[in-house]
Amino acid sequence: MPKVNLGEKFALFEDYWNPRIVGELNDSFIKLAKFKGEFVWHRHPDGDELFLVIRGELLIRLRSEEISLTEGEFFIVPRGVEHLPVAHKEAWVLLFELKSTRNTGNLTEQRTRTDLERI
Repeated sequence: MPKVNLGEKFALFEDYWNPRIVGELNDSFIKLAKFKGEFVWHRHPDGDELFLVIRGELLIRLRSEEISLTEGEFFIVPRGVEHLPVAHKEAWVLLFELKSTRNTGNLTEQRTRTDLERI
């Protein structure tokens, strides 16, 4: 497997809330996505989800608290915990999650992605 340059991969797309697969590790995908605005409240009943901020800032709202992340910081949302990602300005985010994880978790809506592009 070739090495991955995150800057080069992020340069390949402009849209928001549409994760792309850049790698696989055991039963998980490593995904990249650009976030801007507010996503949707959702949860992932079968697995944890890691958010690593590469560029910008990300707010992860939980029902009990808010987690602010800046570049180089990550947060793991435990399985089953409802959360709402928010990026007031464009944020570049690396996601690490089970291969079976949908971006909208337990919900289906217009931004739900089921057939992810590999870049």
